Amino acid sequence: MSNSFVDTAVIQVRAGDGGDGLVTFRREKHVPRGGPSGGDGGDGGDLVVAAAPGLTTLLDYRHRRHLAAGRGGHGGPSCRHGHAGQDKVLLVPLGTQVFDADTGELLADLIQPDQQVMAAKGGRGGRGNARFATATQRTPRHAEPGGKGEQRTLRLELSLLADVGLVGMPNAGKSSLLSRVSAARPRIGPYPFTTRQPALGVVSFGPGESLVLADIPGLIEGAHEGAGLGHQFLRHVSRTRFLVHVVDLSGQSGLDPFAAYEVVRREMAEFDDRLISLPELVAANKVDLAEARANLPSFRRELASRGIEDIYPLSAATGEGVKELLDALRRRLTPDGERR
Repeated sequence: MSNSFVDTAVIQVRAGDGGDGLVTFRREKHVPRGGPSGGDGGDGGDLVVAAAPGLTTLLDYRHRRHLAAGRGGHGGPSCRHGHAGQDKVLLVPLGTQVFDADTGELLADLIQPDQQVMAAKGGRGGRGNARFATATQRTPRHAEPGGKGEQRTLRLELSLLADVGLVGMPNAGKSSLLSRVSAARPRIGPYPFTTRQPALGVVSFGPGESLVLADIPGLIEGAHEGAGLGHQFLRHVSRTRFLVHVVDLSGQSGLDPFAAYEVVRREMAEFDDRLISLPELVAANKVDLAEARANLPSFRRELASRGIEDIYPLSAATGEGVKELLDALRRRLTPDGERR
């Protein structure tokens, strides 16, 4: 897994303590019996987690495990209030879920720009003795200490937000397809597990009309139990509205194309059976190769026997058939020319 992409983090956070109230009395030359003048302490700063559109990773929190907001200032003489503690704002990518690590409670699902959640509330500032003066108690000699700020252990989980998820076995051609249809430049190579982190690309159909595609690292048999790399990223699939299942139709990986298709579907179902209910198109890739063209009829029959008709033969390497796939996605995801 690349050091630049981190999609989980556990951090300890603490809001600021409130400042103490002050016990003091007026000492003025011409006021022999000065009254109480102790000011209130300032409130402690809150600990806030906020979504920032420009971020794509939780890398900042890999080594910064303890984060705290500012403490409130203590009350001053002449009824001066202590300063409020500075809030601490933790910026995270869109699609970050914030959990209480101890209880498992989901505190927020940050899917909108600038959406935020107060993860820990600052302590209240204590009242100074001036607050306790009454007609019968004119010289109160006590004040309140500041309240303690909340402490929490948070678990952050990032699930990329995309319209379309590209899934498939390693080396099926997902990265090649993403680079063909968008400006994304994921790593591409003639060997398995070239893609070691999810990659996003934007397909533009014109002004105001686009789709975001996510290349999910390849799944292999046993992925839901931790085999290979794909298990680390299966949850990213759950955020997508649509799946494009990329299959190496040539069989060069040594696995029959339909068997490869079923492996990926099975692994998604084992991880979360909701994933296989997502609408799907099948991209039968590498039709520029003779072996793939020879395998296409039988692959179609196998899928048709299971009621699957949305099959798009294509070559991510040459671009053949790619337009037809994109047109199909556009019809499905932006119906009737709807602008996004």
